[in-house]
Parts: sequence; structure tokens; C-alpha cells
Amino acid sequence: MITYRRIRMFWMNNRGKILITTGVVILLALSVWGMMSLESFYRQITLAQMPISILLGMVHALVFVYMYTIVLQGGLSKMDKKSIKGKDVDVHFSDVIGIDEAKEESWEVVQLIKDHARLKKIGGKILRGILMIGPPGCGKTYLAKAIATEAKLPFISMAASEFNEIFVGVGSSRVRKLFKKARSLSYGFGGCIIFIDELDAMGSRRTFNQFGGQETNTTQNQLLTEMDGLGDKTENIVVIGATNASEDILDPALLRPGRFDRKVYIPRPNLEGREKIFRYYLGKVKHETSIDVGRIARKAVGKTPAEIENIVKEAALITIRKSKDVMTMKEITEAIERIELGMKHKINWTEDERRMTAYHEAGHLVTLYLLHPTDDVFKASIIPRKSMLGVVHHQPKEEYFSRNREWWIASIKVSLAGYVAEKLKLGTTSDGVSSDFKQAMFYAHKMVWEYGMGKSGMLGDFTVIPDNQLSNDIKTRLNNEVNEIMQECLKDVQKLLADENAIFERFAQELLKRDELDYDEIEEIFAEYGKANPRSFIKRVEQGKDKKDKPEGEK
Repeated sequence: MITYRRIRMFWMNNRGKILITTGVVILLALSVWGMMSLESFYRQITLAQMPISILLGMVHALVFVYMYTIVLQGGLSKMDKKSIKGKDVDVHFSDVIGIDEAKEESWEVVQLIKDHARLKKIGGKILRGILMIGPPGCGKTYLAKAIATEAKLPFISMAASEFNEIFVGVGSSRVRKLFKKARSLSYGFGGCIIFIDELDAMGSRRTFNQFGGQETNTTQNQLLTEMDGLGDKTENIVVIGATNASEDILDPALLRPGRFDRKVYIPRPNLEGREKIFRYYLGKVKHETSIDVGRIARKAVGKTPAEIENIVKEAALITIRKSKDVMTMKEITEAIERIELGMKHKINWTEDERRMTAYHEAGHLVTLYLLHPTDDVFKASIIPRKSMLGVVHHQPKEEYFSRNREWWIASIKVSLAGYVAEKLKLGTTSDGVSSDFKQAMFYAHKMVWEYGMGKSGMLGDFTVIPDNQLSNDIKTRLNNEVNEIMQECLKDVQKLLADENAIFERFAQELLKRDELDYDEIEEIFAEYGKANPRSFIKRVEQGKDKKDKPEGEK
């Protein structure tokens, strides 16, 4: 049995070689047998012609190798460099919405491209490179097309990954071909725009060692040379690069003056921008005019234009599945939840599990609503989604670009609230607190180890120090501070849920009865118990609206 397996293994590993060898042997045997069966006269003629046949075979091989080389040079180095006339791109600045600051910078670029003749007249130099930096889906490609349309120049678009190849020299050959085409278009149309998407694929920092990276280096070197314009100085070629990565990842030579020296930062849209984008995409579908676009925009904090488009598309699909002709606010809300939280699914779970989940989520809900300085509860649910048995969906009402100590502490308390709720009401806890504990520990660790937010006064980012250079005493003190923060937050949540037991119990029972609670329903229940939204109060105070209501001398 073992011998059979080894023979079979040998056959499977070497069957190609065995078949070829066997075929050659058979052909040689047939040739010899055929030669022996011929008369001596014909056998001599065949032997006389054999050298010529071998020579012709060698010539054919050389021709094949030559043709293959030509194909290799023009084949592997070929790329999808589609050139489109600016007017055919047909994306105007009026079509770019939600990123007004980036539009202003880009419009200045368009003016510089248009006025390059006047610029040269006073001794200035034309723009060589523009680097667009921002998260994916924020409109970098769209903005590049708008620049080409407004400047009325040909537009060549390609991805940086198309330059990369395993063969050394192919990438640089592609760069030369790209700029050769761009120079030709520039000569005919007075300029040309090259758009390279995902620039970091070929523009990351070069490595200089014997272990690899030679092809990437040569490709990038060729791009640097072409952008220097060492050929015809009158060419009006503008290279626009786009990347989702940090500009620190790119090679410094690409960012120096004369190359990608003009940077356009394209962030996620703000509240006003999100409203405009929602109106734009809602304008393409049938929807109720009563839809509160401002409310949807507040619910979509941090969303990119691409994500907003996806929300409207998903809402349209939900509308069709419900056999409705007009999209409503309900479908848009459901689309946001489906994208962020996942599809609802039914499971066979016990009533005890369902009850524990309801108390767990009610604990998160009450703590978040009453203590968190920025986030509002948009939905609470005990309907299973993805791997979650329940969820409290929350987001900030507006953009925040920094987080103070109060935010971190409140986030830890919210994370621990599910654990506290289970123990307080049921006298036991479940493994559903695992992800909550991870999040709480993550927050507390960052506060102490990175942000100097502990109570001992130990300042600095200790994560930048190599682990073997930190003393055990320092590590112990830092970890003790982490635990101290966790314990203090735990006590505060225990007191809060005990003090607000009536509201806490009400929400748990409502979840058991309805499965889900939306924002308006949550606000209504809190209002019944005389609890106003603390974030609304803070905002009014910040705007000075409540000053007249305060007694004199009270801050």
C-alpha cells in the first residue's frame, strides 16, 4: 500500500516530464523504424536533408524569439491609458458638491492651467503636479475630471498599480509611453492632464537594498524624471495624483517643489455638505417631499459622498422590495441601519437570553443618553444582526475633531454599562460583555499610556518607548492607573443605574415588548420622566441661548 502511494505520488509530481519523455522516445523510435524501412537511396536523401531541416528549425526559433521580444516590449508594457477630451469628460464644478473648500483650491488650479501663457510671460512656471489627499469615496477622481472639463484639456486616467510589474524595466517603460502620449496630446490641444489614482501603489518611499524593490524604484525614478520636464520645457502637462494614504508614506522626492508640490486635501463633508449631497441623490429618485434631509444628514455624521449615494441606492431597493412607488424617511433610516448594523435575522433563543440582552442594551442606552457629552442614541434593538444579539446605535450629532477627557471617561462608562446592567438586574453576567470590555480597556489604556489623562501626573506617550526600555515599575504604575479608571467608571455606572432604576426598567420592558426603539420613541420616554437631552442643553448654553434663564451670579 505504501509503495503504491509513493508510485502514485511520483506520477502526480512528475507526470508532465514522464509524458514528454515517453512521447520523444516514441517519436525517435518511429523515426528510426521508418528510416530502416526505406530503401537505401531514399534513406540517403533523408539523411542529406536533415542538416538543412535543423538549420531551418533554428531560423524559425530565432524569428519566434524575436517576435516574442517585440510583443514582450509592446505587450507587457502596454497599459490601459485611456485618453478623453476634456469636453467629453463632462464633469463641471457645479456637479461637485459637498467639498467646497477643495473646489476653491481646484478652481485656482484651473486658472493657473488656463493662464499658463501669462504666467510664463512674467517668468513663472507652469504647474507640474497636484496631489489630492483624502479618504476613499470623497470625490478625488470626480474633482480631477472637473478640472479637465473646466480647463478643456485631454484627460488620461489610469491606476498606479498598472505601472507595477514583476519584470524590471517594464514599469519605467510604461511611464515613458504614458508621457509620450501626453506630450503628443499637449502639442495638439495646448495641454494635457494625467490622473494617477492610488498613487501610493507606486509612489511609496523607495528602498535601497539587495532584497527587492528595484522595479518600484526604477518606475518611480522614471516618473520623477518625466515630471521634471527634462525634455521640452514648453509642454503643459499637469499630473494629478490621488491617494487615500497619508502623504508621509510617499517618497519625499515626489513631494518636493516642482513635482507634487500643490496639495489639495479632500475631507469628509460637513453637515451642510452632507445635506447638499443627500438632496442631489434624492433628486434622482421618487421620494416624499416631507423627508427631513437635515435630520438624515445629522444621522450620517462622517459619511463620504460615496457612502451617501449607497444609502440612497439601498433605500431605493428597500422601497421596491416593499412594492412602494415613493421613498419615505422610513426606507432611508432602514437603509442606514442595514448598511451599518447588518441585516436582521431570526434565531431560536431562550427567553432568558432575550431578557438578559434587553437589560444589557437598556444599560447602554440609559448611560449613553444621560452621560455622554457628544453622542445621541439613534436606535436601540434586541433583534439579532451579524454576530450581535442586540445593539445601541449611536453617533455624534455633529462633527468633532478632538476628544477631551470627559469624552473618553463617558465612553468607558457606556462600554461597562451592559455588564453593570446584567449584574444589577439578573445577578450574573454573560460573555456578551467581551467586546465591551475590550473597548473599555482600549479607551482606558490610551488615556493613560498615550494621552497623559491619568491621575498620577505621568505625562507622555509611553507607547513610543520600546517595551524592553520601560521598567517594570513604570508599567505597573501605568497599568494600575488603567485599572483605577475602570473601577471608578464602574462605580459611577452602578450608582447611575441604581438611581435611575425606573427609567432603566422601563426601557428594558419596552425593548422586550417592541424589539426596537427609534430616536423619537427614546426621547419621548425620557421626556416622560422629565429628562431633557443633555446635549441639546449644552449646545444652547454654548450658543448663549440659556443665559437669560440663569439666576444672577450663576455661571
